[in-house]
Amino acid sequence: MCGIVGYIGDRDCADVLVDALSKLEYRGYDSAGIAVFDKGTIKVEKCKGRLINLVNKMELEGKPNGHCGIGHTRWATHGEPSDINSHPHGNKRVSIVHNGIIENYKQIKDFLIGEGYSFVSETDTETVAKLLDYYYVDDPIDTIIKVISEIKGSYALGIMFRDYPDRIFAVRKESPLIVGVGENENFLASDVPAIIKYTRDYYLLEADEIAVVKKDGVSIYNTHKEPVKKEINTADWDVDAAEKGGYEHFMLKEIYEQPSAVRDTISHRITDGMPDFSNDGIDMEQLKKYRQIFIVGCGTAMHAGMVGQYVIEKLARIPVIVDIASEFRYRDPLITDKDLLIVISQSGETADTLAVLRLAKEVNAATMAIVNVVGSSIAREADMVVYTHAGPEISVASTKAYMVQISVMYLLAFELAYLNGAISEEMCRKLTEELKSMPDIIKETLELKDTCSYVASKLMNAESLLYIGRGLDYALSMEGSLKLKEISYIHSESYAAGELKHGTISLITDGMPVIAVATQKKLIEKTISNIKEVKARGARVVLICADGVEVGEDVADYIIRLPQVDEQLMPMVAAAPLQLIAYYTSVLKGNDVDKPRNLAKSVTVE
Repeated sequence: MCGIVGYIGDRDCADVLVDALSKLEYRGYDSAGIAVFDKGTIKVEKCKGRLINLVNKMELEGKPNGHCGIGHTRWATHGEPSDINSHPHGNKRVSIVHNGIIENYKQIKDFLIGEGYSFVSETDTETVAKLLDYYYVDDPIDTIIKVISEIKGSYALGIMFRDYPDRIFAVRKESPLIVGVGENENFLASDVPAIIKYTRDYYLLEADEIAVVKKDGVSIYNTHKEPVKKEINTADWDVDAAEKGGYEHFMLKEIYEQPSAVRDTISHRITDGMPDFSNDGIDMEQLKKYRQIFIVGCGTAMHAGMVGQYVIEKLARIPVIVDIASEFRYRDPLITDKDLLIVISQSGETADTLAVLRLAKEVNAATMAIVNVVGSSIAREADMVVYTHAGPEISVASTKAYMVQISVMYLLAFELAYLNGAISEEMCRKLTEELKSMPDIIKETLELKDTCSYVASKLMNAESLLYIGRGLDYALSMEGSLKLKEISYIHSESYAAGELKHGTISLITDGMPVIAVATQKKLIEKTISNIKEVKARGARVVLICADGVEVGEDVADYIIRLPQVDEQLMPMVAAAPLQLIAYYTSVLKGNDVDKPRNLAKSVTVE
């Protein structure tokens, strides 16, 4: 959600900014712009639409010529996507880019209008730019400290002052921002992929730390203007991991990276054939003492939590409540210091999930984060952190992050069940060994790509469809439905198969596609009965089931058969074809698979 970059060094600044912004396109955006120091002035170029529109505009009008500047890709919150609402914002004295939302911008705007300022955009960002100008006399740091004391909300700001053409200023609260450290050049970025081509070293800015970025060094101050010492972080992946590597889309690449991502996530958490979270600093004996577990996330992460709920309750016999982060925090949840909260987030910056984490800490509940991004806000604030090792996930539609998240949930469930005495050591070893085999099984399942592509060809013209399943299959169906609607723009809903007769079956019309997931042995007969109900009303059924399951010819129009594993682990097998069906449907419809309309990768606003 919005991308910020900044550069100062000897390279052509406009070229570096555009290149860096191109690596942040996955975050979702509707306009782009840059501001560069050019012959003593701040020259701004910006426009609505994709980054290529900005490039084409600069080819016609001439790009700014300089070695210091800031850039931005905007995901609209205040004001429609337009040239005027695009970032950067400011005037001849100051220019800024902003990620986040300023909650009290209306009061600030009214005050500034009263002071003689006029506004040209509908954005909250322009009020911050004007407020910086209002307070600026000669010291940028004093000015920034004054401004952030008055604004409320979330923000990551990249700032340039005309009087200081040899430096960029930055400050953040809630929204992520890093400072990249190179040789005789330094960077700003919302995320590591923007700068990985130039450097793997970076500083993580804490809330309201002010960075002064020069060509030959970086200084960081707190709001008392005291220097802050920071440790340099180093990305553990390189530029190749952030490129497509010959795949047509990042999403397809990331689907095929799932076997290695799962292996990387679970391998160092298994010791002598048993789950082991000691390297994460987690005392599992303590975890089993909590009254109940709350699992909270948004979108795909919440769906991973649903899988976790099923397996933890079934195996460990611990009550689990799963909730959407944006709902949990507002329903006055009954969470206490006797409970454990597990929050799941790929980015570790999801605003609603971070708010839930803080709410839980207020009542002294124990908190655990399952995140992918090292040093992210959620990771820093949680009591316990389990890092997944998916590497960069660029496509907006999450795939490998989901797979590694549920692999962590399985390991947690196995160990909790063993410690509670709910399963024997022998059973724990058996389940853990089967989980270790999943990377190879997922790889085998991906060989079904041609079948999935064929099924997609039968879905691409549908106006609406349903996903149905029971138990773990229902949890998985929710994720399959989300993937399809995210990137194909086909209306899709997921329902517990047993609920069809309570109203949803009225939606079935002749030829309507229904994707049925049936991998749970104890439930398959009931699920097949539900499938026959929709088939009798004209639905075209795609059945996803384990190999060897006997299905009558009258049950499904198309069948995707999966390798058979322990049924509790079947979601890890069945997820892959659901992802491929969504992917190929989007491709066949000619959509922008990696950057679906209106969506952002890292949702840092509420």
